[in-house]
Amino acid sequence: MTVSSLPEISDGEDKSSPLKNRIRKNYRHIRKWAKRTGTDCFRIYDRDIKEYPLAIDFYAGRFCVHYFSSSDEPRAELVEAATNVICTLFATTPENIFSRTRIKREKTQQYEKAGERKEFFTVQEYGALFWVNLHDYLDTGLFLDHRETRRLVASYCKDKRVLNLFAYTCSFSVHAALAGAAMTKSVDMSNTYTAWGRNNFSLNKISLKNHPIIRADCLKFLDEETATASKYDIIIIDPPTISRSKKMDQMFDIQIDYVPLLTKALKLLSKSGILFFSTNSRKFSLDSKLFNACNIEEISSKTLPLDFHDPKIHRCWKITVTAEPLYCLSKHHIAPGL
Repeated sequence: MTVSSLPEISDGEDKSSPLKNRIRKNYRHIRKWAKRTGTDCFRIYDRDIKEYPLAIDFYAGRFCVHYFSSSDEPRAELVEAATNVICTLFATTPENIFSRTRIKREKTQQYEKAGERKEFFTVQEYGALFWVNLHDYLDTGLFLDHRETRRLVASYCKDKRVLNLFAYTCSFSVHAALAGAAMTKSVDMSNTYTAWGRNNFSLNKISLKNHPIIRADCLKFLDEETATASKYDIIIIDPPTISRSKKMDQMFDIQIDYVPLLTKALKLLSKSGILFFSTNSRKFSLDSKLFNACNIEEISSKTLPLDFHDPKIHRCWKITVTAEPLYCLSKHHIAPGL
């Protein structure tokens, strides 16, 4: 699991640049772990210093800088400082630095495609390979904050039947397959991401014969799958916070729709199965009383990578069924079988 795209940087201190000192310290520490684990994509700066409100992700020699701003354009001096530090420390050029401006958006506003360069390259995560694109989309194809979640879930997947909903580019499914899953099924509504997922399986030399990737509305898919009496040992659900895709009948809101979503998914879970549910919504609240036949354990702290410093970057739960389900849902939902 060796990686060849982890440049060495010299030790030292630059009293004129606290940003450079912090990135140097972070990278030298993370690099040791990365070499040991076969990983060349990780965060090297995570808003560590108040005066530098940005995050920097390293992707196999390229850099993605996230600027947290109240406007569409970050401060010019901040961009200049980040660019100079990265180029100096890593002996690289601005062409290898890609930027994102992270601002608060209206609840129903969708992120648009940013370009058409189709510049894909591969990165390695715990030995698994993934295609990444730092130019054409707001998201890169691999959510780095879920690296440990993927590893944790994969540890349960040997010889199991795995269902991955809102699969995006199928990174959970690839890790599950490499861990020996008997089969995986990945579901996402985007043609772009299902194709990307197929390419990720191909990149890892995994046949799709036992690992189908399906383009579908996940909620509709769950209804159809329930009708076939299908069962899965592991179910992974990592939905968007908000989605108003034209391919959906109505807007999806995680806080409103998580109850019917989990209720439908639990019907497909085998008796000894595990459902992993996660969200990046900072305002999300899960009411375990609505699932009285389940054991719900929050495992967020176990899934936080060493390179992410914000404990609220995502939340994650491990859910198992403890009895024949009779869900006590709110008046806005209908209990199954009634």
